[in-house]
Amino acid sequence: MTDPSALLPTRYGEFTLTVIAVGDGFEHIVLSKGTPSDGCLVRVHSECATGDIFGSLRCDCREQLERSLELIQKEGCGLFLYMRGHEGRGIGLTNKVRAYALQEKGLDTFEANVRLGFAPDERDYSDAVAILRHFGLSRIRLITNNPDKVDALSRGGIAVTERVPVWMKTNPHNERYIATKRSRMESKKPA
Repeated sequence: MTDPSALLPTRYGEFTLTVIAVGDGFEHIVLSKGTPSDGCLVRVHSECATGDIFGSLRCDCREQLERSLELIQKEGCGLFLYMRGHEGRGIGLTNKVRAYALQEKGLDTFEANVRLGFAPDERDYSDAVAILRHFGLSRIRLITNNPDKVDALSRGGIAVTERVPVWMKTNPHNERYIATKRSRMESKKPA
């Protein structure tokens, strides 16, 4: 792994930015706060150019990114993993835009991915597992709404001791998207 690091002052606080390239060849971005250790707060955030960079109202990605950094800053210790190659649930930006067009014709986000020939979610979390191990972690508290992410990390040997949800307010542009995510994950929500 290559891991150049530098301090990164942000509006959420000061983090250490580290670039890590592992198995898939992508340069993943890690923002760390303090000295992360077992049991610390972690966000495994999927790349979303439309939301994270341009502030798209079609999703809640940017709001989740910002809230996660706030939580880690408040905690004083933790990791934020920005997973490159996860765009559009792993189908890439071009296909994500194609899926948007299908959603405009009435399909939900899961159905659109399937119509394009993909699984509803193509993301692979093996690089996230490798990065967490690189930081010496085997147990984390995970900031996520997605129980599949918890399962994927657990299968990789990372124990998720707590799932910290980050449900955001909806707007007219993402109400259906958020409702779909919630209904598709409903049976996996913690009791």
